[in-house]
Amino acid sequence: MIDLHSHTTASDGQYPPHEQVALAAKAGITVLAVTDHDTVAGLEACDAEAKKRGIRLVPGIEISCIHHRREVHLLGHFIDPLNGPLAAYALQLVTEREKRMELMVQKLVGLGVPVTLAQVQAMAGTAPLTRPHLARVLVELRICTSTKEAFDRFLGDGRSAWVPRFEMPVADAIALIHGAGGTATIAHPGSSKVNKLEVETMAKAGLDGIEAVHRDHPPSQREVFTGWANELGLCCTAGSDFHGEKVAPDRRFGSVTMAPEQFAKLEARR
Repeated sequence: MIDLHSHTTASDGQYPPHEQVALAAKAGITVLAVTDHDTVAGLEACDAEAKKRGIRLVPGIEISCIHHRREVHLLGHFIDPLNGPLAAYALQLVTEREKRMELMVQKLVGLGVPVTLAQVQAMAGTAPLTRPHLARVLVELRICTSTKEAFDRFLGDGRSAWVPRFEMPVADAIALIHGAGGTATIAHPGSSKVNKLEVETMAKAGLDGIEAVHRDHPPSQREVFTGWANELGLCCTAGSDFHGEKVAPDRRFGSVTMAPEQFAKLEARR
C-alpha cells in the first residue's frame, strides 16, 4: 500500500506527525509520503515514528503555485528537508500566511461573521495559518456546516472573504523541488481543473508526475490522467490526501494505492 499524499498538524491536518504515521500503519500503508503545505516541519517526527512502525517514509511537501493566473499545487517527493532554499521558502510563507489570514478575518468581520484571528491561531496551534484552519473555526462557530461550505461561501478563490496569496510560478516551484533533490508531481489535477495543454507546459518545465489516482477522482478521470502521463512520459502517483476526519472525512488511509513499478519509476527520476 503506497500513499504519496497526506497532511499533519504541521500544516492543515488533524493529527500530529506521530499519530498520523500510526494511523497509516493501522490502515496497512507500507510507503507513506507526508506532504504538508509549504512546510517540512513535521517530517523529522514522522520519520522517527515510521522507523518504529516499519513504514518507509517519503519526505515531501505540497507547494501552492500559480499557472496561467490560477492556483495549482505541486507535490515534492524525496526532498531533502534541510535544503537551504526550500527552508527559506517555507519561512517566507509563514509570514505571508499570517498577513493573508489577518486580511481574510477582516473581510469576514466586515460581512458580519463574528470570527477573530486569535480563534484561527488557536485552531492552527504551531502550524502556519491556512484557509482550512479558518474553515474549521467557521464550522465550530456554526457559521457553516462543513469546511466545504466554508470554502464555497467564503474562502474559495474569488469568494467574498478570499485574499490573493503569494504567487510562485509553476516552473519556479519545480526548480525549487528539483534543487532539494526531489521529484515534482501535479496534485489532484481533477479538482484543480488542469487541462492537457497545461500539463504539457509543466512537463516541458520538468514536471515528473501526475497524481492520477486521488480520492476525489472518479475512475473516468483516473483513466484520462493516466493516459496523459503515458503520452508525456510522466509517472502516475496515488494519494489519499489524508487530513483527518474533522477536516476531510471522505479522504481515508487505505482508500487508494499505486503500483510499485510506478513508485520505482518516480524514485528513479530523482
